[in-house]
Amino acid sequence: MSECRRLVVVVSLALALFAPRAGAQQSFITFESGQVRPLALSPDRSKLFAVNTPDGRLEVFNVGAGGIALSAEVEVGLEPVAVAARTNTEVWVVNHLSDSVSIVDLSTSPPRVVRTLLVGDEPRDIVFAGTGGNRAFITTAHRGQARLAVPVAQGGGDPQLTTAGVGRADVWVFDATNLGTSLGGTPLQIITLFCDTPRALAVSPDGNTVYAAAFKSGNQTTTMSEGFVCNGFTSASSCTNSQGFVAPGGVPGPSTDSISEKAPEIGIIVKLNPATGHWEDVLGRDWSQGVRFNLPDKDVFAIDANALTQTTVWSHVGSTLFNLAVNPVSGKIYVSNTDAQNLRRFEGPGIFGGSTVQGHLAEARITVLSGSTVTPRHLNKHIDYSILPAPAGVKDHSLATPVGMAVDSLGSTLYVAAFGSSKIGVFSTSELENDTFDPTTESSSYISVSGGGPSGLVLDEARGRLYVLTRFDDAVKVVDLASHTEKQAVALHNPEPASVVQGRPFLYDATNTSSNGE
Repeated sequence: MSECRRLVVVVSLALALFAPRAGAQQSFITFESGQVRPLALSPDRSKLFAVNTPDGRLEVFNVGAGGIALSAEVEVGLEPVAVAARTNTEVWVVNHLSDSVSIVDLSTSPPRVVRTLLVGDEPRDIVFAGTGGNRAFITTAHRGQARLAVPVAQGGGDPQLTTAGVGRADVWVFDATNLGTSLGGTPLQIITLFCDTPRALAVSPDGNTVYAAAFKSGNQTTTMSEGFVCNGFTSASSCTNSQGFVAPGGVPGPSTDSISEKAPEIGIIVKLNPATGHWEDVLGRDWSQGVRFNLPDKDVFAIDANALTQTTVWSHVGSTLFNLAVNPVSGKIYVSNTDAQNLRRFEGPGIFGGSTVQGHLAEARITVLSGSTVTPRHLNKHIDYSILPAPAGVKDHSLATPVGMAVDSLGSTLYVAAFGSSKIGVFSTSELENDTFDPTTESSSYISVSGGGPSGLVLDEARGRLYVLTRFDDAVKVVDLASHTEKQAVALHNPEPASVVQGRPFLYDATNTSSNGE
């Protein structure tokens, strides 16, 4: 980045940070950072904390018999996306755009940030674990900005951005009782995981294991160039291509369009079949000669919270992993995710081509991790993807983009925030694990929330409540668990212009833009 451009960016961010909240704004920079853990309760359940992502603030609510009431607002960094309370008076906020963590002291009047930790690029989530629960774990991208200031013995130094075998996911670990004397804090360790950018974290019931998930993990698909494919051959033929390899030959049909115009030479998508170890296309043909590399699919990692070492990894969980939740009784891990249908060809109605991703670009799922077993559960198994558009009523039973989750203390009920459906999915954990749930009847117990875009939730079982943050309208909703009805809505100050607020649903709301609601 040039010095001039860097100066412009710094000045722009400074103006955005220090601009007055009231009054007309000529422009607004929209970053659209994804909220990961936007809500948290204090350990004594007397306060609710919510990140106000567009306004760069932590909102503090008093929790009482009548609901919640705003008690304080604390300026933190830019684009806060996660919050966790270590004690009743100490709250940590992850600032996605500022690459920092703000530590807020609630014992002062007014509450304020007393320490800022500088961490890796684009931090997303935070949990406390280990003996005494005093170790903070923070997911960040492995891109090197802050690693050079950390000793090699603690995982810092050269980020090795072009070195094979080095992961692109970091988990920064701090001792909350001893943050060090350096300006940005001194981490105990930076743990690098062999996956792409990480996102969600969770903790085992005993507090000794931290689970970390890749965000955009993939599903072991790759492309073959047109020079390798030998397009001039039919799907049943083989050829020796320009690289001297014997290729199965040809892109799967059709070889012309609907008016008999010959198809151009194009590449092909192949996927690793774990059963055969071959890179195969949709016809099951082996293209392994053309894939001269390994493409691991490491999705969720277990970290010993005390030894700070990786202990376990799970694969084939999903292609985009949004969040994690742990059953407090069984210890099973639930992963909200979508799985892309990479091998499906064509975008149109699929009549002439024989297949299409229309209405079936990705499937919304919860994947259950139990021991070494990985069990994906499709949340919308009622959808018949062969019918386009989907019949009326199908979308009423669908959940789109499952993100935040919560499990009750008995381990019997899982709540899932469906960001693209304006509702909370409610599942029996046993029925979900056994795949015996029926979306057409299960949806009768789903919880509708106003505002749209539920991104995070937290249970308050003592009061029979569920607190939900809805991103479309930037508000906190209070839901009565007995009646599954919304009892209170508290709007947060939102500096976004009306065009952004009104336009956001067009990006995410599957109820309005998808016939099957997924």
